Amino acid sequence: MRAMVQTRYGPPDVLELRELEQPTPRDDEVLIRVHAASINEWDWGRLHGTPLVNRAMFGFFRPRTKHRILGCDISGRVESVGGRAQRFKPGDDVFGDLSHSGWGGFAEYVCARDDALAMKSPRMSFAEAAAVPQAGLLALQGLRKGGIEHRQRVLVNGAGGGAGTFAIQIAKSLGAEVTAVDSDEKLDVMRRVGADHVLDYTAEDFTRRGETYDLIVDVMARRSLADYRRALTPGGMCVLLGGSTSVIQKAMVFGSLGGKRVKLLLHKPDVADLAHMNALYEEGKVVPVIDRSFKLDDLPEAFRYYESGHHKGKLVVTMVE
Repeated sequence: MRAMVQTRYGPPDVLELRELEQPTPRDDEVLIRVHAASINEWDWGRLHGTPLVNRAMFGFFRPRTKHRILGCDISGRVESVGGRAQRFKPGDDVFGDLSHSGWGGFAEYVCARDDALAMKSPRMSFAEAAAVPQAGLLALQGLRKGGIEHRQRVLVNGAGGGAGTFAIQIAKSLGAEVTAVDSDEKLDVMRRVGADHVLDYTAEDFTRRGETYDLIVDVMARRSLADYRRALTPGGMCVLLGGSTSVIQKAMVFGSLGGKRVKLLLHKPDVADLAHMNALYEEGKVVPVIDRSFKLDDLPEAFRYYESGHHKGKLVVTMVE
């Protein structure tokens, strides 16, 4: 099989397309022919070996042999199943987050524990399904952690990317009034997925406009805790989905102090939440936003585009047309 392999940390050019032996599933795994995979911030961090926690997990000086294929969000078709894997059968169309199941999504085949996967909606394309797992669940779980309620005023910062576009749609489906913040080039896509108000962060600082929100979801946190609290209503909450290490550390230590809280969401793959995203898709409440699709051979180009920060929604890599 063909796979994009990383033997050292660095820019996208360190990735090499290689021919590898097709993997064999263990007893609790299934073998999937990968139709599509998508790029996440975690993939970018692993590629560069940043922050330091990635090196602690995957290899300090170079990626360990078993961690040399990136890609955790995948969709595809089950080819075979291990002896104890009971949830799926060959021919089932599945999708999931393999970050707790070995990664390896940027390849033509991958093995994964069956408890990392959910059935794909027949109405959802493989490309759309690959765009959902991490970004969709970060948005869903972040809004849930913030205790979102009908008619609340919700602000999504970094709303033009994958998690942000999902957060807008899910919040709107729950009856919230949504303000979305990102760069000028992403305002149209944020309006298109349902944002009531859009802000260009290069022209306006949402923490200093005098407006307050019941819930703030920040995809890439860069603000001080004081900034977030200034933009929250009494009793409001800010949920951080990712961002700078220093902001995250401060939120973990000091975020619960006072009536206006700043909390960190820890990434958690969950097949029940994947099924919930399936249901939202089938009800027409959520549609993945895909900026561009790339071939496996063009994965380095896809990462370079990701690094530019200009992408809207998700970037998908397709292995099967």
